[in-house]
This record gives sequence, structure tokens and C-alpha cells, in this order.
Amino acid sequence: QWIDSEKFGVNKRDCMNYLEKFEEVIAKSNYKNLPQTTQDFIRQKAFLYQFTFQELKQLIDFAIDFRLWHEAHIEAIFKEEYSNKKAAFNYIKEVWQNLKAKPNNYDNFSKDSYQDDVRKFSFKSYESSKAALGICPVASPHTRCCNLLTLDAVQSCGFDCSYCSIQSFYNKDNKGQEIIGFDKNFKENLKNLQLDPNEVYHIGTGQSSDSLMWGNKEGILESLFEFAFAHPNVILEFKTKSNNIAYFLENEVPKNIICTWSLNTPTICENEEHLAASLEKRIDAAKKVSQKGVLVGFHFHPIVQYENYLNEYARVYKTLLENFDPKKVALVSFGTLTFIKPVIQKIRTRNFKSKILQMPFTNANNKYSYCLETKKEMFKHAYETFKPWHKEVYFYLCMEDESLWKEVFGYEYASNNQMEEFMKMAYMEKIKNNVTEIVYK
Repeated sequence: QWIDSEKFGVNKRDCMNYLEKFEEVIAKSNYKNLPQTTQDFIRQKAFLYQFTFQELKQLIDFAIDFRLWHEAHIEAIFKEEYSNKKAAFNYIKEVWQNLKAKPNNYDNFSKDSYQDDVRKFSFKSYESSKAALGICPVASPHTRCCNLLTLDAVQSCGFDCSYCSIQSFYNKDNKGQEIIGFDKNFKENLKNLQLDPNEVYHIGTGQSSDSLMWGNKEGILESLFEFAFAHPNVILEFKTKSNNIAYFLENEVPKNIICTWSLNTPTICENEEHLAASLEKRIDAAKKVSQKGVLVGFHFHPIVQYENYLNEYARVYKTLLENFDPKKVALVSFGTLTFIKPVIQKIRTRNFKSKILQMPFTNANNKYSYCLETKKEMFKHAYETFKPWHKEVYFYLCMEDESLWKEVFGYEYASNNQMEEFMKMAYMEKIKNNVTEIVYK
């Protein structure tokens, strides 16, 4: 019933024998995420060429990627006839590999490419018995890490950046909507958090959700401000792609809060960072917060390789150099795309257009990322462009191989603990000088 066996010279008994294998593959793959016409096409070719389990699974992912990348569909790429299944599979794989090998461009992309799969959200309240203070979820023995502590003020993010790992962490409701969770006990749990007053803590709130997009919903920012006022030994970092800064402008901000923005080029902001504020709005928000006397910082993570990407990033770097006083900038970090398998599979379930998986993956400490040579190019270029800030601002690599530090910065840390201590000292010195300047004025 799936193919005309006489037309293609396929034995009907072979088709029946292959059926069990085919059903097993589609149950363990992204087959059902493809349009019906593509499902029918792959089914026909599978029974015709009798692809192995792994070949068929890969062909399904190739088909999804072609659509995801806004390239020609597998139906158009597949030739009319091949000498055997190996020739058929290798041809499609070669097309897929060639697309990944060349630099991407977004010439045929637009915001309309996202309209078919805009995420929907629902909200829920829950009761936690304690503040969710954890450690950086991406720490690795082979990457230099600052040992950041994380505070889960909100569960799940309302932005929809195509590359984000958060999308694989949280659940959906029975309507398929992403669940955004707020802890009813958050304020009280923060008050009960036991911290050593003689130790300096660096805590970030932007790992499980965007730090500012929700504003003061459920009293989140009010609670965090009170926490920062009560614990001057805590460096509390908000990380955001939002321009929702009203609470900062309308209230006294503790001096030990650093407000940081994740920035990217207009090309990536528009095509891969769905629902987040534009680059212009993020920079404008950072300027207003900085003018109020709050320390700010900037994360270029991920830096994404595509046609002319270095020139576009250079323009963003130079915009910051022209608009911010380095004495009021605590940090600039660099990092790039790094994926675990569940995130890659999650992206492939989405019905939008994205080039984010159209890159030449290499193994990076059991994850998937660019090769070290590409990383050296992007990070050295970034750091050299920021040369006027080298003596004033703390620069670091986030989630990157420890071998890159010497190549990029000209120095390296012996351990994660050493990096953590230098980072904390740099931030605390910045906070001290910022407070002194405000008092003097």
C-alpha cells in the first residue's frame, strides 16, 4: 500500500519484511515532525532502497534539517534513480554535509519564517521548600568555568532563542504550551538562605529564565533587591535580552547588583533570537541603567559564524566602545554555540526556520560545537576589538576549552577556583569604586 512495487521492481514480500524495521525507526525518530508529503516520500524511498535503521534515521534528520535551514526539500534533492541504496544515502548525506561546511547566510530569511511555530505559554505557581541555589549547569572538567552559583527565580523562559538549552529542560501543559513556573515561597526562601558573611558569592539569576523579561511579576525583583541589600557580600548578576528595566529606573538599586545584557548582531537577533528585544533596544536599556549608576556587563554568547560575521560583530563591539564608560562596565564575556544531543533533537521538533544547526559540528567535551580554530578566530577578533577596555573591564570565555585562554587573552588560569577568585576580586573592586564615585558625586 506504500509503493507501487511492480513499477519499482520491489518484491512485495521484501516490503512486508521491511515493515517492522520501518515502524521501529519512525517510532524513534523525528519522522512525525515532517509534513505529510515528505513523510510519504521518505516512506516510498525507504521501501524502495531498504535503508538500514541508522541510514533511515539519518535521512529523516537530513530532511528536517533541509526544511529547518530553508534549503531545498529532500524531495527536490533526491535524484530520480540511484544504482543502489548506498549511492542514494551517500548522495543525500553529501548534500547535507556541503550545506553545513559553507558559511551560512540569512538572505532568504525574514520574521515571517517564524510565524508558523510561535511558542505559547501558560503560567503556574508552585511551592518550594527552599531557594533553588545551584551551580552552573554546564560546568565541565575540560572547560574553564567561574563556578557561578545560580538562583532559579523563574522556571523556563518566555523568549524563544533557537539555540537555547532551556527549551529541553522544562515541560509543556496538555495544550502544548510552555509552562512558566513561579515559586510562591520565593521571597521567604531567599530570606532563609544561609550564607557565610565572610565569603564572597557570585550568583546569577539568568540560567533558568531571562532575568528581566518578567519585570516584578510575583514580586521577583523586589525580593531579589531586598536579598542584595541584606547581603553586601553577594555579587548578584541579572542576565537578560530584555529592555524591561522599569523596576530598575523606578527604585533604588543595590550597588552589588550587576545588570548584564546578552547581545548579538542584528542578523542573529532578528533570525534566531525570537521574541527577545532588538539589539538597539537592549543597548538603549543598558545605557539607561548605566546612567542610573548600576554596573552593567555584556555577554556575546553565542558568537555565530555566518557570511561576513566578523564585520557585523565588530560594529556591535564598537557601538559599546562608543556608548559606555569602561569604569561602569564590570564584564564582557565571549562564547559560542555548544549543543547537547537533547537540545539538537528539540530544535528539530520545531516548525520554524533556523540556520543554527547548519554548522560543521565537532566533538567538544562530549558536546557539539565549532572547531578550536574557528573559536580562536572569533574570540581573538572580539578581544582585540575591545582593546581600549582591556585594563578596565574583566574579560572571560564562558563554557570554552581551557586551551583557548592563552591563545585569546595571552594568559590562562590554573584552575576553575583561580578563575572564580580573580573574577570575584575584579567585580568587588568595580562595585567598591562605583559606590565611592556615587558617594563623591
